Amino acid sequence: MSARLVDAYDLVIFDLDGVVYLIDKPIDGAPEAVERLRADGVAVAYATNNASRRAADVAALLSGMGVPATAGEVLTSAGASATMLARELPPGSPVLVVGAEALRAEVREAGLTPVAGFADGPVAVVQGYGPDVGWAILAEAALSVRAGARWMATNTDRTLPSPRGPLPGNGSLVAVLRTALDREPDVVVGKPAPALFETAASLSGSRRPLTVGDRLDTDIEGAVRAGMDSLLVLTGVSGPADLLAAPPERRPTYVAADLSGLFGVAGDARLPLEADEAGGWRLERHGATVTLDGAGDPVAALRLLTGVTWAGTDVADLRAGSDEARDLFGTWGLKAG
Repeated sequence: MSARLVDAYDLVIFDLDGVVYLIDKPIDGAPEAVERLRADGVAVAYATNNASRRAADVAALLSGMGVPATAGEVLTSAGASATMLARELPPGSPVLVVGAEALRAEVREAGLTPVAGFADGPVAVVQGYGPDVGWAILAEAALSVRAGARWMATNTDRTLPSPRGPLPGNGSLVAVLRTALDREPDVVVGKPAPALFETAASLSGSRRPLTVGDRLDTDIEGAVRAGMDSLLVLTGVSGPADLLAAPPERRPTYVAADLSGLFGVAGDARLPLEADEAGGWRLERHGATVTLDGAGDPVAALRLLTGVTWAGTDVADLRAGSDEARDLFGTWGLKAG
């Protein structure tokens, strides 16, 4: 019997938004997948760039959705940012917090003093996502950074997944200050920096961790930087077209439609698939163009096509040779040719 994908690993590190839940609702099958891992004795951890909730709040949210979690299994960019600032600054230092109350609470618990504006003399600005962040606090942050305050961003995710589609994330808010200041943040703490993943593995004593995410530019690139294998699930932000065009630093080890892929055969999810036939699909090569023909499992088609695009074929040179392939290309946002 072929080994399951998860059997090669002793820890599964989950991203949250787009992987386990969308905003406040669990993704179909996610609670069952986590329960199954725990029943099989596989350790789990949760690493999120979302700085609007504290670890205990995230754990409570997950548990309320039927996803078992403890605060010790959750690593947030808010907590990591506050810890880093506390290492750099004297106790009690004033820090301007741009973001949600959770980020202010983390800064306070780290022994620093959250302040509300430029007039309070902040020596650092920490910026994280908050649904109520507006012009007024961004103006205070711009003045503070111009006056010499250290500028830290919890993360730079351009968007957040939601049931209605991608919404502006902290990266979009960071871009406002980047434009106003004509400079980059002094440090970005969250993914794709590897710190959250590395900390999760260290805390659990893992030697063979697997990261699971929905974004190539944060989750997967962060795993690559951390030297970890990764699984991209197609339930969040990054889709098939993004995967086909992914540069080497954003290429996952595996791809699956959802978390059920953890329990499938590893060879049925590994990337790239360097073959001409799989899962009812076949490739036909004509000069620079590659045609997808047949019908079958969409993930199998995606794996076949990564085998050619990652080897150098332009996505624009892909063609659809059957009605099923044309429908698939339309779903993925690709031209059928």
